[in-house]
Amino acid sequence: MEIMSFEIEGKFAHFRKYFANNTAFTFSLPPRTTIMGMIAAAMGWEKDSYYEDLHSKNLKIGVFIVNPVKKSFHRLNLLMIKNDSDFRGRLKHVQTPFEIVSGIDPKKDFVKYRIYLAPGNTTSQVYDKIKVIFQNSDFRYNLTLGTANFSASILNVTFWDNAEKKHIDNEEVILSSTGISGNVSGISFEKTKDYRFNMIEEELMPADFKSNYDREVIQMNRILFTTGGIPLKVKLTGDVYVLKDNNTRQTIQFLEE
Repeated sequence: MEIMSFEIEGKFAHFRKYFANNTAFTFSLPPRTTIMGMIAAAMGWEKDSYYEDLHSKNLKIGVFIVNPVKKSFHRLNLLMIKNDSDFRGRLKHVQTPFEIVSGIDPKKDFVKYRIYLAPGNTTSQVYDKIKVIFQNSDFRYNLTLGTANFSASILNVTFWDNAEKKHIDNEEVILSSTGISGNVSGISFEKTKDYRFNMIEEELMPADFKSNYDREVIQMNRILFTTGGIPLKVKLTGDVYVLKDNNTRQTIQFLEE
């Protein structure tokens, strides 16, 4: 089967956690629903119109943190608005904590994610449309890493023509993507010279919206991943995909597996 990958890069990112209220916490990497929005922006699709087209049954999505990332808190000086009759901020301002994802050294490092796409279990029509746009770099709208002011660029669009699907049963594998937490029975963590920048995180993240234009979440994914740009070494049960060319070999798992 064919799998497409591309990288999305920017200076900063913020993917607000669904349970955040006063304090704007962020995921370290984009949830599946955010990646859906990125793809829709590149395609020029209307806001909230793509929930069915990019549903898990129609498109497989995988993600990997390429460059080491860290999170830090900053204070945003926002207008204090108490009711719907005052949008000028007459009550002055309120400082709100806001968490940002950045490279280890924000002066020179970039946040970069690798996204994997493949046809879903029901049809390849959506994937084929996306492939044409990305193959020709004919993107309709500017992409961002979460919020509108965190602009991003798409790099290294690659097509893996002979991706091999394998089912493994409690085998050790090195994943160049996130892994499904419930399918992992063991984790290997090796201390390298840069291990202090490499954390293993587990998150429960939104995966699909109901097709009602109301951003109603109908499915969640619990995943494992590393924050240091280092593949995840785990004992895993489930379907994985092996991508090979003359220079590299990657083993990945989609969020839908």
